[in-house]
Amino acid sequence: MTPHSMLRAGALLAFASVLAACSTTGPAAPDVPPPASTSTAQAQERLTAVAAERRAIDTRYAEREVVCYEKFFVNNCLEEASEQQRIALLEQRAIEIEASRYLRQAKVDERDRALAVAEAAFQKEEAELAANPPAVKAPPTAALPTPRTTPESRAARTKRLQENEARAQSAQARAAQNVAAAEARRVESIERQKQVARRVAEREAKAAKRAADEAAKKAAQPPAASN
Repeated sequence: MTPHSMLRAGALLAFASVLAACSTTGPAAPDVPPPASTSTAQAQERLTAVAAERRAIDTRYAEREVVCYEKFFVNNCLEEASEQQRIALLEQRAIEIEASRYLRQAKVDERDRALAVAEAAFQKEEAELAANPPAVKAPPTAALPTPRTTPESRAARTKRLQENEARAQSAQARAAQNVAAAEARRVESIERQKQVARRVAEREAKAAKRAADEAAKKAAQPPAASN
């Protein structure tokens, strides 16, 4: 191998080493899960911290982008920065999943406890009612009105009776007057009928007398002489 070939091979080897150094990826994503939350307050604090850490991760990635554009191997540097960002976000995502799961389970547990307390209270109330049923109250009877015996009430009752008796006597008197008036009208009618009958009889008698007188006159006259 010539000296020129040896120098060329050494340069290629050095270049390959630089590429290998620049192309190495960052650390792999951790397989260890985050520690479990122990309270609702802690889980809520973790979610708040995750939101803040994500903003910080985005800020660090933006800063590394600026640094990478100043290097010779820009793409390798950007890939490394992106991988680091991805791993950091995965860590925060794992924390977020664990805290959210804890909060959901806490709500379920709280609901179950409330239902258990309500059910226990209901069962206790049912048992008390079964042991001591409420007495059935009879409907209240209406109080009968008590007669008033005050002097005023007695006087009013006496006055009312007197007025009723006076009205009855007045009605009887009117009935008697009506009967008397009807009887008087009947008697008067009979008398008028009698008077009419007498007048008719008198006229008939006069007419009969006149007819008899005329017949007598005709009979007393001599017959007329014949020629």
